[in-house]
Amino acid sequence: MKKLVVLMLAVVALASCNNKKTTGKDFSVKGSITNNTAKVIYLEALPMATMQPAVVDSSVIDKDGSYKLTASSGEAMVYNLRLDTNPVPVAAVINDAAEIKLDIKFSKESNQYAESYEIKNSPASLQMKDFMMAFNTKLLEIFAITKEADSLTKAKAPDSAFSQLEAKIIAASQAAKNITTEALKKSNNPALSMFILGNYQSTASKPGYNLQPMDNAEVFGFINETAVKFPSHTGIVALKQQIDMQKQQEEQQVAKKNQWVGQTAPEIALPDPNGKEVKLSSFKGKYVLVDFWASWCTPCRLENPNVVKAFNKFKNKNFTILGVSFDKPGEKDKWMNAVMQDNLTWTQVSNLQFWSSPVVPAYQIEGIPFNVLVDPQGKIIAQGLRGEDLEKKLEEVLK
Repeated sequence: MKKLVVLMLAVVALASCNNKKTTGKDFSVKGSITNNTAKVIYLEALPMATMQPAVVDSSVIDKDGSYKLTASSGEAMVYNLRLDTNPVPVAAVINDAAEIKLDIKFSKESNQYAESYEIKNSPASLQMKDFMMAFNTKLLEIFAITKEADSLTKAKAPDSAFSQLEAKIIAASQAAKNITTEALKKSNNPALSMFILGNYQSTASKPGYNLQPMDNAEVFGFINETAVKFPSHTGIVALKQQIDMQKQQEEQQVAKKNQWVGQTAPEIALPDPNGKEVKLSSFKGKYVLVDFWASWCTPCRLENPNVVKAFNKFKNKNFTILGVSFDKPGEKDKWMNAVMQDNLTWTQVSNLQFWSSPVVPAYQIEGIPFNVLVDPQGKIIAQGLRGEDLEKKLEEVLK
């Protein structure tokens, strides 16, 4: 869920809407371009619905560098300004005013990135610019400290030197977060709020910046507050609904993932390779991992080394495994070969009926590998244990 929130807000950082409806009216962005050879400037809308930039207007830049762009306003959103000489936007505005003035200046040495730009008549756009300048300044500070730490590493400096730098990075990182939260508190424009929040989360999700992403509670808190403050803001309402829906789906998945925990394990009565019926209840008094697998199941075969490792580590601690195979009719040899090749030395059972095995509906199995951990009383205490999770759970219960 955390990753989802970061991803969704990274998109919102580029595409946000305002509750200010000006449908049927135009807004314009005009100004000048200095020290750049570009011939055309584009105005790109970034609607939340599509998440894709769409050119809504373009203008030939006059010889004196002046330009004017116009677009029809719906709910306000973030607009990028992009030059024909560079695929990267040079500036961004929020259409909270009928006429926005934006002058962009490049350095004479490089015309790829703007050296500076000045915004007039758009409070939201100006706040967005001020936030980005303060935030990026703090990122540069963090970068400089990190670079210094790298130099100390190469020089094999003492730990005390690293401790001081670590403290500086922590302080700078907290300052970057404080800049973000303060900007969010001051914002009275939902498009701006979502830009600020999305920019922080997307930056914090990238390695090397040493920022701690806001947790889901903080993110949801800001979104809920904004939704309450601007109840007619369709972009925020849609975002809140999307996150609420995802939260509900994840809660359902967690519930399904643990649907068997606490329940009595359904009985299993299947023949072993010699045709002798083996029942799960015959293992009562031991911890039993019921491992559902098949020789034809590649993920199962790849997981088997982890199961073997766990078995060998805990087999003398009142623990065993019951392997239940979903191999196909007439393919007993493939089943047995897989057992030997993978060193599965515990009890194995199967009626060789593929997905028609009675354990499939009994345990509501939708795919393999799958397993349940049964305690000595026959209660399921865990399910779906794979990789390191299996060993960790066994270490927890087999003390």
